[in-house]
Amino acid sequence: MRIDGTWHRSVRVDEADGWSVRILDQTRLPWEVTWLRLADEDQVAHAIRSMQTRGAPLIGATAAYGVALAMRRDPAVLETVCAMLAETRPTAINLRWAIGRMLAALRNIPPGQRAAAAYAEAAAIADDDAATCEAIGRNGLPLIEEIAARKPGQRVNLLTHCNAGWLATVDWGTALAPIYMAHDAGIPVHVWVDETRPRNQGAALTAFELGAHGVPHTVVADNAGGHLMQHGEVDLVIVGTDRVTRTGDVANKIGTYLKALAARDNGVPFWVALPHSTLDMRVRDGVREIPIEERGAAEVTDLTGRTADGRIETIRVVAAGSPAANPAFDVTPARLVTGLITERGRIPATEAAIAAMYPEKA
Repeated sequence: MRIDGTWHRSVRVDEADGWSVRILDQTRLPWEVTWLRLADEDQVAHAIRSMQTRGAPLIGATAAYGVALAMRRDPAVLETVCAMLAETRPTAINLRWAIGRMLAALRNIPPGQRAAAAYAEAAAIADDDAATCEAIGRNGLPLIEEIAARKPGQRVNLLTHCNAGWLATVDWGTALAPIYMAHDAGIPVHVWVDETRPRNQGAALTAFELGAHGVPHTVVADNAGGHLMQHGEVDLVIVGTDRVTRTGDVANKIGTYLKALAARDNGVPFWVALPHSTLDMRVRDGVREIPIEERGAAEVTDLTGRTADGRIETIRVVAAGSPAANPAFDVTPARLVTGLITERGRIPATEAAIAAMYPEKA
């Protein structure tokens, strides 16, 4: 990821001491770039719960480093700390995948060797995510190239929901990786960025990182997507995901399902970008079986932003006394998904195609 022309990763071991962990505080974006230092597993858990770090692949990698921090302190707490970190966010399956991988790597080695092994495994998880996302970008790029070839000299208009870029992963991103590669290849892309209420990950995070990379984009209200599609202003929808079932149902940020419905009604391709760690082959029916996180009402009733004089303030926008509900995710049925962009290639969102692409998971 590029900030002020310098490449970074969203999570890394602090170069100064060689053991603590650095993450971007995403609750401070886009107003300021702040790197947090995490020194123990409790700080990692807080960062995940409070969404100082977020995005399904990134919270998995960050949690893995949380296990490493715990092993440095006390290698006997492996099972306890893994159980605690696994419960910090319920919907994103990458978190449990990463914790499961850490457990498998550490359970059967002597406690005195666990700290070094934990750091090595966490680094391997982070490297795997970065390489996976880069491959997703390569496999999604032809979708944009094909559209560009059909309309030479015109911009390719893409729409995305929430944030599925390098702020949601260790590097590159999922849904945004093909867009970055298209932009870097000289294709005139333009991105419609859903604001993504209630936390505004699109307006705050996706717009921030697209701007940092120089990608043309426009922030729109969440409900503008259907209108844009009706008027031919969207060539392609690409979103990320927090969990994909064995049958191709897709859990993603609340509002994704409505975009898929609008895309289907208007004949706009709707693609979902995902790494292997987002597949949950235990689940068949996403609507009935995927747990949907219910977050605090204040995320709906309050808004945080920068005032004209530069202060960061939180204000209430909902009538006093009115309650608010805040389901954080919804599920898009596989029938509305044009296809899946994975690190191994593009496939239909069907059980047979997923099993054929990932036979070791079937």
